[in-house]
Amino acid sequence: MRIAFAGTPAPAVPSLQALLDSPHHEVVAAITRPPAPAGRGRKTVESPVAALAAAAGRPVLTPAKAGDPEFLARLAELDVDCCAVVAYGALLPPSALAVPRHGWVNLHFSLLPAWRGAAPVQHAILAGDDVTGASTFLIEAGLDTGPVYGVVTETIRPDDTAGDLLERLSVSGAGLLAATMDGIADGSLVAVPQSGDGVSLAPKITVEDARIDWNQPGRPVERRVRACTPSPGAWTTFRAERLKLGPLKLRGSNDLAPGEVRVGRSDVVVGTASLDLQLGLVQPPGKRPMSAADWARGARIEPGERLA
Repeated sequence: MRIAFAGTPAPAVPSLQALLDSPHHEVVAAITRPPAPAGRGRKTVESPVAALAAAAGRPVLTPAKAGDPEFLARLAELDVDCCAVVAYGALLPPSALAVPRHGWVNLHFSLLPAWRGAAPVQHAILAGDDVTGASTFLIEAGLDTGPVYGVVTETIRPDDTAGDLLERLSVSGAGLLAATMDGIADGSLVAVPQSGDGVSLAPKITVEDARIDWNQPGRPVERRVRACTPSPGAWTTFRAERLKLGPLKLRGSNDLAPGEVRVGRSDVVVGTASLDLQLGLVQPPGKRPMSAADWARGARIEPGERLA
């Protein structure tokens, strides 16, 4: 098939590479978000998908909106059979969905109908799920509601951050997407409507969502930090300044009040509504990430001080 690939961030790159490597399909173009400021210097950079497509000698289309007439005309000129989508990051209007013969097929990082929305990996960790996965489905007007072509499953490990889990899913999902394109091309795959049971939503995790509430029990707090790592980054405040947090470790004790900090010889422990938690890496304002022990020594924490 003639395929246009729509995607933007790094987790979409393995899927684009899998389709570029496929002997059965021709990637005729990449569709991605326009270059945007990134990093501390806020320099304008192209997306990871754009970089790979350009290196492979494929045209890169960066419409401001997927419904722009110029973009739709260019897509029609490319005579595309199917558009493969992985984390494109823009709405697809009916005018765009109607262009390719086989529609737009999305790789979504959950087992649909669970965790429809922008942050399925983060919400699976937040909920304490044991298993998640990836699904390929035909995009329609609803939010991740289209019929499903195939799935792969992935165990969520006890220490998985959202970054860890997404990295594995991006690789296994790339194989699923390539297989889905094969099945659509040879007619062996038929999309199956999603069940009306087990629907859950995964809205974007905001910076405010990533703030830790030490009055919550220890396990949900620990999961929230992992779910927000690396983005948007879990945080709390200490002495009225923001302190970023890396993954925590559950302790068997429950000796401290919520948010109370205890500094040991080699560790720093914080209380919650249930189990205490051991801090890992922390990042004070304007500094690089460091071990909690190094931070505590520099901060000279007094007994009874708290994170809030």
